[in-house]
Amino acid sequence: MTAQGKAHRDASYGLLTAIAGEAGVSLSTVSKVVHRRRDVGAATRARVEELLGRYGYVRPGERDPARPRQIVAVFRDLSGPYTLEVVRGIVAAADELGIDVVTGTTGHRPISQWLQESVALGAAGLIIVISMLAEDDQRRIAEQGLPVVLVDPLSAPSHDIPSIGVTNWSGAREAVQHLLELGHTRIGMVAGRAHSLAGAARLHGYRAALEEAGIAYDPAIVRSTDFDFEEGLLASLQILRTVNPPTAVFAASDAQALGVLEAARQQGLGVPEDLAVMSFDDTLVAAMACPPLSAVRQPFEELGHEATRVLLHLAEGRPPASPRIELATELVLRTSTSVPRGVTAQ
Repeated sequence: MTAQGKAHRDASYGLLTAIAGEAGVSLSTVSKVVHRRRDVGAATRARVEELLGRYGYVRPGERDPARPRQIVAVFRDLSGPYTLEVVRGIVAAADELGIDVVTGTTGHRPISQWLQESVALGAAGLIIVISMLAEDDQRRIAEQGLPVVLVDPLSAPSHDIPSIGVTNWSGAREAVQHLLELGHTRIGMVAGRAHSLAGAARLHGYRAALEEAGIAYDPAIVRSTDFDFEEGLLASLQILRTVNPPTAVFAASDAQALGVLEAARQQGLGVPEDLAVMSFDDTLVAAMACPPLSAVRQPFEELGHEATRVLLHLAEGRPPASPRIELATELVLRTSTSVPRGVTAQ
């Protein structure tokens, strides 16, 4: 159970206990009424039901009539492991609140159309994941007054549109510091596109770790691609075929890291004995890779919960304390990283 789910459970228990005291009955009697058991007298049932209604108690699985019935979550696509993890987080958070989630992509319907659709559906608001908002879209959001929350936007939004992400810079820096501590001094990177805020931050974190270690940045072993397996594979082959190839590669996403693993296989390199591979995301595929990937873990469930929470607060007229929320990442070590060949572990 998530921390948010536990808090909700504890709050419900406290409310039912208070209602039992006010009604002059046991907590078990209140529980029977909540679950519509028949072995409760009519007068007692009516008294408890009246108190449940007065305090706004909503039975598990039933909707609060005062709460919006659905939200819309739009993604660039639904093909990558990152997207699927974020979908799971949003749907889980909404499910706890008894809210439906309408999902879609911007592949065939632009954001402007999704904004219109959200208004037509009477949705509480719109969560937009990994997309670039055009100025016209930002203007429409302001004009319509529709609550919108961005998750990992590709470009910096206007100040009045909240965005949620993770500590990309410090997470990448920590990942590269781990490789340095293992003894690697020749570390390549399959980075994200420069126009991506997350991709740029991860590249800057990589460079910061190298600079702190007194190692010069070498563009020959850095390639920028989409967060994509095929592009990650091609970029990795280019990096591994350089005159002085790296002994370790940091990938900006799990999809790219899978490309690094395949490139290593095609080049006849063992992982991690010939090439250490570090990833960023830690989606489900990271642990299932061969070998399992060391990775910077994004808190996907928390991302979904936070995006949903902020959206519903906006719908209630409560803006977040900050327009930008960053959740902490965590370094997860598996068997794709080890000391370089010929170096003794400390």
